[in-house]
Amino acid sequence: MTALLGVIGDPIAHSLSPLIHNGWLRAAGIDAVYEAMQVAEGEFPDALSTLSARPVIGVNVTLPHKVAAFAAASDASEDATILGVANTLSLNSDKSWTANNTDVPGFLRALELEDERELEGRQVTVLGAGGAARSVVHALVQRGANVSILNRTIERAQALSVRLGQGKAVHGSLDQYKEYIGLSDIVINTASFGYSGGYLELPKGRDRLFMDISYGKAAETQLEHAKKERWRTADGLGMLVAQAASSFEIWFGERPSEAEALKKCRHAVRIAS
Repeated sequence: MTALLGVIGDPIAHSLSPLIHNGWLRAAGIDAVYEAMQVAEGEFPDALSTLSARPVIGVNVTLPHKVAAFAAASDASEDATILGVANTLSLNSDKSWTANNTDVPGFLRALELEDERELEGRQVTVLGAGGAARSVVHALVQRGANVSILNRTIERAQALSVRLGQGKAVHGSLDQYKEYIGLSDIVINTASFGYSGGYLELPKGRDRLFMDISYGKAAETQLEHAKKERWRTADGLGMLVAQAASSFEIWFGERPSEAEALKKCRHAVRIAS
C-alpha cells in the first residue's frame, strides 16, 4: 500500500514541499506520495485524527498550525519543546505523534550553504520577532552567536530575548536597525515587510551576509537593494530545502540530496514570478 506524507497549512496551495519531497521519494524508490493538505485554523486536531487512520508516515506543518502540532504530540524533540512549536510530526505504531522542529537545523544548514559555519562570538542581527524568528534566534544562541533582536513592537523583541536569549541576546526597536546592522557580521530578516513590497535601506555591506528567510517576490526587493550595497545575499529557499531534508531523514533514516531539490525550487519560483 502506498504510504502517505504531506504538509498541512492554510493557505497551502503555494507550497513547494510536494515538489521537494516527491522528487526525493522517487529518487529513493519509496512507495509513498506527499500531498498538500489545506486545513483551516481550529480544525487541526480533527485532521490529525483522520490521518492517523490512514497509512501515514508523517506530516510537515506550517502556518497557522505549528503550536497546535506541538500540543497534539505525545512526545517531542528538545528543540520543539524549547520553542513550543513543531513543523514535523511522525506517526507512531500506537497512533500517537512525535513532534520535531526541523526549522532549527534547516536554518543552520542554510547558513552553512553560505559558508557561515562558525557562529561562536559573531554579532548577528535578527529583524522581526514573530514565529519565524523563534527558530532563528534559538539556533543562533545555541551556536554561541551574540544576537540582537529588532522589532517594531519592542515588547515582542524583549519577550523573545528573555525566553530564548540565554544572556546572549539583546533587543531593540526596528527604528534602530542601522545602528545595530553597522556592528553586525550577519543580518537575518524574518520580518514581513517584503510581502507588501517594502524594504529597509541598508548601510554598506562590505561583503557581509544578508539573509531573508522569505523567497520569491517577498524577498526580491530587499535582496536586490542589499546586493547594490555590496552585501552577500541569500533567500529562504536554502532553509526551506534543508528543513525538508531533515524531516525526510527523520522519517526514512537517510539524508536526501539538497542540491537537486534546491535547483527545482529555484526554477519553480522563477516560473511563478
